[in-house]
Amino acid sequence: MKVMNLVQAITDGLDLMLTEDKNVIVYGEDVGVEGGVFRVTEGLQLKHGADRVFDSPLAESGIAGTALGMAISGLKPVIEMQFDGFVYPAMNQILSHISRFRNRTRGKFTVPMVIRIPYGGGINALEHHSESPEAYFGHTPGLKVVIPSTPYDAKGMLIAAIEDPDPVIFLEPKRIYRAIKQEVPEEKYSIPIGKAKVLNPGEQITVIAYGAMIREVQKAMVMAKEKGYSVELIDLRSIWPIDRDTIRESVRKTGRVLVVTEAAQSFGPAAEIISIVNEEAFLNLEAPPTRLTGFDTVIPLPLGEKYYMISPQRIYGEIERLIKY
Repeated sequence: MKVMNLVQAITDGLDLMLTEDKNVIVYGEDVGVEGGVFRVTEGLQLKHGADRVFDSPLAESGIAGTALGMAISGLKPVIEMQFDGFVYPAMNQILSHISRFRNRTRGKFTVPMVIRIPYGGGINALEHHSESPEAYFGHTPGLKVVIPSTPYDAKGMLIAAIEDPDPVIFLEPKRIYRAIKQEVPEEKYSIPIGKAKVLNPGEQITVIAYGAMIREVQKAMVMAKEKGYSVELIDLRSIWPIDRDTIRESVRKTGRVLVVTEAAQSFGPAAEIISIVNEEAFLNLEAPPTRLTGFDTVIPLPLGEKYYMISPQRIYGEIERLIKY
């Protein structure tokens, strides 16, 4: 096994699938020659050719629309939206056509395509470069939405997404692109879409997070451990389909739940998770199900971003408050 960061693991997964399946193609803005803004596709055009890995015009709607046509014609396009906030011009294609095509054709056509999106804040970027749009996609029937938090998961989930017959939104937490390294198998493996992972067993409270927030929760757990608190951490991994079973069983055991998401609070993923808890573990609760999220505002520019992002100290404070409730 090789030690990889998140970028390297995604690159490795793309390389493997391009090699194995001639129907896989990769494209987007600056994806080919430059290897993408974050260099996720670096070297792939040189290895696999400009007919398999190539640059697109600066037109997100066109990128998504052409990928739909390719997908229903037998190819497996993996397209990149250069930044999270750049996906909005493509929403008409994604919501009106890509997500609906299986239903529209009564199953005659499926849409085996992946939309890769570097997403989230914490990098002191400009407007439209730090969005958390997962709720839009999770709310849309016909789409699958996954968010890896580790290099190992990133490669396995990307392979599963490329092999899935339906469109998958693959959100890549850019804040941790190069912040984590771990051993990743060089051979092919996949991680089922829709299956959460219990990263740390615990007895007193369940904390549910995904993406870059996993690291912040783990830092908070160090503080909690010093106080003798037992925290169970769940990495959700998939926004949709969502792993109700893992959520239910964990909260029934601990009796408390804190959901940590970077996305804005109102109508977000945290609210959906708490609804699942109320429906399936209400009688086991010993404290109100609680969410710790981003604020209901546009994420600030660099000077104010630190006030928006969720710190380990805030997470620890909520863990302690709920345990003492």
